[in-house]
Amino acid sequence: MGDVPRTATAFQPRTPLREKVRAARGGGGDVVLSGPGGVGKSQLAASLARELRDQERSDGTGLDVLVWARAADADQLIRAYAEAAGRLRLPGAPSEDEEGAARLFLRWLAASEQRWLVVLDEVSEPAAVREWWPDTGAGRGWVLATSRREDAQLSGEGRALVRVGLYTDAEARAYLRRRLTDAGHARLHDPAQAGELAAELGHLPLALGHAAAYLINKRTTMADYLALLRDTPSRLGDLLPASADTEGYGQSVTASLLLSLEAIEEADTSRLARPLLHLASMMAPLGHPANAWTTPEALEYLRTARPPQRRRLRKYHPPVTEEEVRTALEQVRTYALITQDTDTAPLRMHALTARAVQETIPSGSLPATARIAADAIIGLWPRHEHSERELAAQLRAKVIRLEELTRPALWQPAIHPCVHKVSRSFTDAGRFLQAIEYGEECVRRSERIHGPDHFETFNARHHLANSYSAAGRVQEALELRKWVLAVRERSLGPDHPETLKARNNLANSYSAVGRLSEARMLRGRVLDGWEKVAGPKDARAIGARNNLANSYSAAGMFAEARTLREKVLRDRKEELGPDHPDTLRALNNLANSYSEARQFREALDLSERVLADRERILGPDHPDTLDARSNLAVSRWEAGQFQKALELFERVLADRERLSGPDHADTFSARHNLAASYREVGRLQESLALRERIYADRKRVLGANHPVTLVASDQLMATHRRLTGEGEETDSGSDAELPPTASDRPPPLEPPEQEE
Repeated sequence: MGDVPRTATAFQPRTPLREKVRAARGGGGDVVLSGPGGVGKSQLAASLARELRDQERSDGTGLDVLVWARAADADQLIRAYAEAAGRLRLPGAPSEDEEGAARLFLRWLAASEQRWLVVLDEVSEPAAVREWWPDTGAGRGWVLATSRREDAQLSGEGRALVRVGLYTDAEARAYLRRRLTDAGHARLHDPAQAGELAAELGHLPLALGHAAAYLINKRTTMADYLALLRDTPSRLGDLLPASADTEGYGQSVTASLLLSLEAIEEADTSRLARPLLHLASMMAPLGHPANAWTTPEALEYLRTARPPQRRRLRKYHPPVTEEEVRTALEQVRTYALITQDTDTAPLRMHALTARAVQETIPSGSLPATARIAADAIIGLWPRHEHSERELAAQLRAKVIRLEELTRPALWQPAIHPCVHKVSRSFTDAGRFLQAIEYGEECVRRSERIHGPDHFETFNARHHLANSYSAAGRVQEALELRKWVLAVRERSLGPDHPETLKARNNLANSYSAVGRLSEARMLRGRVLDGWEKVAGPKDARAIGARNNLANSYSAAGMFAEARTLREKVLRDRKEELGPDHPDTLRALNNLANSYSEARQFREALDLSERVLADRERILGPDHPDTLDARSNLAVSRWEAGQFQKALELFERVLADRERLSGPDHADTFSARHNLAASYREVGRLQESLALRERIYADRKRVLGANHPVTLVASDQLMATHRRLTGEGEETDSGSDAELPPTASDRPPPLEPPEQEE
C-alpha cells in the first residue's frame, strides 16, 4: 500500500549502511534512517523494503503487508493507515471514519501474526507522529523511518538511529560510471576525472544526479563539465547566501542546478523552463499534478513570464500552449530537476533543488510567482470536496506551505482567496479546531499587515466567525459579528452591500443562540436594504426574503412564512428556471411550510420531487441531495411512514459519515435524528449506542462544558433511564427533536447568505 519510490537510475546499494540496518533490526527494534537532504534516505528505504518484499518468492520469509506512508504530518499517516485498513478488509473498519480505521489498523499490526513492514517516509515532526507510530506487538513486523531529524524521540523506545551521509568516494565513482554506461554513453566516463568531479560536488547524491543528467543530455566530457562548474561559484554568493545553507550542501546543488538550467534553456525553444521551475519550486516538497500549469491563469502568467518575441518593430508575448508546457516539463525532467515516483504520482522536486531554484527567482518576481502558484492551487480545488477529500487535504497543506515560504506575498496588496479557502475547507471537512486555530492566526496576521480596521481584516474575522459557528461556539461567533457590523455601519453606512452582508450574518448568529426576535428584526432590515439597493428581483433580495421567511417560521408565524416562500419560489423559477439548485431549494422550503400547516401529504409529495430532481441534476452524493434525502425522511415520518423514514435516516447517516466525515455538523445532526427515530419505535438499545457516540463526539470536539455537549449528556441519560425503566424520558434543550427534523445546514432551509 502506498507509492514506493522507483529505484533511481544507477542506484548504489550502500552495503555498509544496509549492514547497519540489518544489525539494528537484529536487535528487535525499529530503524530510523537519519540524514540531511539529498543523501538518498528514501531511496535506501525503498530498496530495503523491496528486498524484504521479494524474499517471499525465494525462501518464504518476505512480507505479507508493506505500507509506504508519507509522514510529514499526522494527517498523512491517518489517511495511509485508513486506506490500509480498507485494503485488508479489517472487520469493523469504519470507512467513513478515517481516524477510527487508522487506529484499528494499528491495533491489527500489534496483534497480527503476519509479517509486515511500515515505512514512515520524511518524518519532520516526531512529536506529531508519536501516537501513530506502530507497535511491533507480536514481533512479526517492524517500522523503517526516514527523517532529517536526530531527536532523542526518534531514537528512544527501542528505535535505532542509522545515520545516512554522503556517498563514499568509491560509491560516487561507481554511480557516475554506471549512470553513464546505462545511458549508452560510457565514453563520457573518465576515471581520472570522476573522482575530481565527485569531490567538487561534495559527494552529494542529489548533485551527482544533476551532473550525470547534464553529461548525458549535453554529451559533454567530465573535464568540460568541471570547467563550467568551477566557473559557476562566482555567482553563488548572491544566489545562495551562506546563512541560508544550513545543511552545507546547498552550494553543490545550486552549482549543478545552474549548469542544468543553462543547458535546458539552450534546448528549450519555448523559453518556459525557468518560469516553470520557479512555479514547481513553490509546490515543493509536496509536489503537484502535471496539469497544474495548464490552467488559464498559469498559461497567462507563463505568457508574460517568458522573454518577449519581436514582430516587426514591436515586442509581444504570444500565447502559451499546453503542448509547450508539457514539452518544457519533459526537458526539465530529463535533467533530473523534477521526478515522479510513479506514472500517476505528482511531479516532485527535492527540497534542496527547490531551495536552490527559489534563490534564482528575482526578488521582484517572487510575489507574482507565489500568487500564480496559489491561483493554480485554487484551479485544482475540487468543486465538491465531499467527492475528493484526499485532494482537498493535499491542497490545504500546499497553501499553508506556500504561505509560509513566500510570506507576505499572499497577503499583499490583498489576501489571496486560497488563504480563506483553507479556512472554509477545514470547516467543510469537520476539522473545526484546526479551522479555528487557522482562522485566529489569519486575523492576527491581517491585523499586523493591514491594520485592525482594514477590509481584509474584517473578512478574516468573518471567516473566523463562520468557523466558530460551525464548531458550536455560537456566542463567540455572535460577538465577532456584532463587532464587524458596528464597524461597517460606522465606516460604510447602513445600506452599503458589505454592511447588509454583515447584518445578515449577525442575524444568523442571533438565530443560532435562540434570540429569534432579534434575528427576525435584522433579517427584515436586510431585506429592506437589498430591495432599496438592488431591487426586489435581485438574487440577494430573494435570498434575504427567504431568510426572513425562516425567521417567521421559527417564531410560529407560519402563514407569513408560507406567503414569502411562495413568492421566493415564483421569483426563482422566473429568474433561474425550474432545475436550478436555488429553485429546488425554494421548493424544499415550501414543502416545510406545508409540513408546518400539517399538510403532510403535500409536504411528502414536494419532498419526493426535490430529491428526485437533485439526484438527477446534482448526483446522489451532492450535499444538497443528502439534505433532500434527510428532509424526505422527515416528511415520511410526519406522514406516518415510520419504517420507510427509518431506513432513509439510516442511509443519510451512512452517507454523511462517508462523505463529510464523522465530526461534521451534518453528521452529528444525522446521528441525532437516527437516535431519536430508534427511540420512538422502541429500539432503545440502538438509540442508546448512538447517544453514547454523540455525547463522546460532542465532548471531544466541543469540550465537556459546551452547551451542546450538555444537551447530548441529558439526552444520553434520558435514553438510559427509559431503557432501564428508571423514569420517564424528558429530553431537554434545543437539540431535542421528536419527531426528527430536517437536517439541511442551519437553518434547515435555504442557507443564509454568506459574505465572501
